[in-house]
Amino acid sequence: MKLYRFPAFIVFLLLTALPAKPQNSSVGQGSQKLQTFEKEIKHKAKLDYLLFLPEGFKQESTAKYPLILFLHGMGERGADAWLVAKHGPPKVAGHMTNFPFIVVSPQCPTSDWWINEDVEALLDNVIEKYPVDKKRVYLTGLSMGGFATWSLGLSHPERYAAIAPICGGSVPQRPMFLDGERQKALKSLPVWAFHGGKDNVVKLDESQRMVDYLKSMGCKEVKFTIYPEAGHDSWVQAYNDPKLYEWFLSHSRP
Repeated sequence: MKLYRFPAFIVFLLLTALPAKPQNSSVGQGSQKLQTFEKEIKHKAKLDYLLFLPEGFKQESTAKYPLILFLHGMGERGADAWLVAKHGPPKVAGHMTNFPFIVVSPQCPTSDWWINEDVEALLDNVIEKYPVDKKRVYLTGLSMGGFATWSLGLSHPERYAAIAPICGGSVPQRPMFLDGERQKALKSLPVWAFHGGKDNVVKLDESQRMVDYLKSMGCKEVKFTIYPEAGHDSWVQAYNDPKLYEWFLSHSRP
């Protein structure tokens, strides 16, 4: 084996760069120890959101209302929550009569990404304040919100009666880290995914991979609709189709 020899001037520079050994033996060499810092730090969650209440809604009613949690895409981030009504359920609810759902549509702050814990905390707060039917809580989102829908739905499948991610994706291995009860809940979670066949922003493969993975896990109801001519706007057709909302209402958690 051939040994590599450093040039003499490099060896000289390396040696002269090292600090000289103290002449006085009383000068300590110091000590270095491995330390661990651990502290529970909780961040403050703040989300503006649009809240749609059905026609004839009564706060004190004994009736319970189904709820849709809608997560928008990257283009609607900011500090003006009314931007969120540009697409999806908040837009549909504003133009349709007798829309039967409570619709919760938070806005993600500028330059941020959806944080699962923040969204879950908001949902808990709304359920606490309003007469929500906990067995009929539905989750949907588009693009960035489609990714978040996959993430939330797969992390907490027991919370939702059905989810509808649109032009999103996720990590297929995520369900493997669920405990036994959540694994069971995931297999009974109805999923209806949507994607545009000509989407060049979020590739069709992102949704296809998730759909294939859930089917391989034995999930009972996994639907996938591809709009062949749609680009990165497949949410227009998906959210304008009354069948989506009928499908939501046909499902409830045990």
